[in-house]
Amino acid sequence: MAKILDKKLVSPAVYELVIEAPLIARKCKPGQFVIVLSDPESERVPFTIADFDRENGTITMIIQVVGNTSRHICEDFEAGDEWDNIVGPLGQPSEMKNFGTVVCVGGGIGVAPVYPIARAYKELGNKVISIIGARNKELVLWEDRMRAVSDELIVCTDDGSYGHKGFVTDPLKAMLEKGEKVDYVIAIGPVIMMRNVARTTEPFKVFTAVSLNTIMVDGTGMCGGCRVLVGGENKFACVDGPEFDAHKVDFANLMERQKMYKTQESVEWGCGGACKCLK
Repeated sequence: MAKILDKKLVSPAVYELVIEAPLIARKCKPGQFVIVLSDPESERVPFTIADFDRENGTITMIIQVVGNTSRHICEDFEAGDEWDNIVGPLGQPSEMKNFGTVVCVGGGIGVAPVYPIARAYKELGNKVISIIGARNKELVLWEDRMRAVSDELIVCTDDGSYGHKGFVTDPLKAMLEKGEKVDYVIAIGPVIMMRNVARTTEPFKVFTAVSLNTIMVDGTGMCGGCRVLVGGENKFACVDGPEFDAHKVDFANLMERQKMYKTQESVEWGCGGACKCLK
């Protein structure tokens, strides 16, 4: 069982949940994830660990309501309730060392899993430049946390309602074109954002890692649902990743695979495909 200790709405349809999970908190590292089964009738869903507290035995997750299961997990459970089970930590942790200057890019709720990675890089002595983005000011996530672990923080909004007007790739491209020293880039967010970050850094030959949010069932490499093409080879995001060399990821293949269950997802959501939530 996994007890919910705290729950709050941090932006429209996005919840922050603190979970009592001492065994996971003791072992997890930045970049890893868990799989949640809220009750026996529900489905197993992966979520990246956004924060952890080893002393108090807790992990923090940021969950966006995008379908029936995430709605059930976020809206039908309150602080004090328990999920049926939680499994983790799963996946390979982020590569941790002093690279020099690291740029951490987070888009949307991808800011949350970027946070513990940025914090760890800072603790290792790296210069950390963080770029976070959202569609508008209301959707900017964990700005204070990211600022606290960054030497420099750049906030971008698509509509210009806060910070830099434009995409997270804009300031990244600008610093690379200026010849600023960048040794390592990590990007987490929507697939199209990660693809565009990869396209931005590739001409400058800056190593870039992305964390792939593929379709996943068991999280242990048995089902094969999370397979991705990396350097022309099949990899499983759950056991080989979730982080991969962005310049080797076949993003076209990944984006096609993400659409495999679009019809079923729209029916489960209840819109029958009529709305734009899955388009």
